[in-house]
Amino acid sequence: MKSVLALLGCLLGLALSARAEQAPQKTTLDCDHADMWSVGNETHGVCTGAVVLSGTNLRILCDRLEFVALGVGDKTSTVPTLEKFKYLIATGHVVITQGDREATCGRAEVRPHEDQVILTENPVLIDRGTSWTSTGEKITLLRGERRVIVDKSRVTGPALRDLGFDPAKPTSPGDGAPAK
Repeated sequence: MKSVLALLGCLLGLALSARAEQAPQKTTLDCDHADMWSVGNETHGVCTGAVVLSGTNLRILCDRLEFVALGVGDKTSTVPTLEKFKYLIATGHVVITQGDREATCGRAEVRPHEDQVILTENPVLIDRGTSWTSTGEKITLLRGERRVIVDKSRVTGPALRDLGFDPAKPTSPGDGAPAK
């Protein structure tokens, strides 16, 4: 279990960047069942049932969490470094919360070598600080860029003020309207 926590601790640094002002918190992983094994120089892990991963400014809830790390447990390393983490896939009722942002989806894939988090299966991204919501077929979050790429995008937000013509307001030629 310590290896699982060490691997997932690496994830916290790359999935979504933490706020500088927040003090680091220990990484915790709770689940109904955890299974880890090694194949060559890769360590694999699967956590199932009520999975909750928490750490500094990040919380991931899902039904299943799968990961692969390279070179963990070899004779030179027991704790993985960031570059050794190959991928993480969270599936089933995924909820990722970071600060005032929340993402929900059926599948979230963390790709640390590409600095990406890819949300699929009905992804919804909510920014509670601005009251904007984004949905689409696929949402890609790019680490360190505060950039979001959405396929088949639909964005909703607070009402904008009416920018149209106000018939109650008289116009004059100086306003750019034709004289009556």
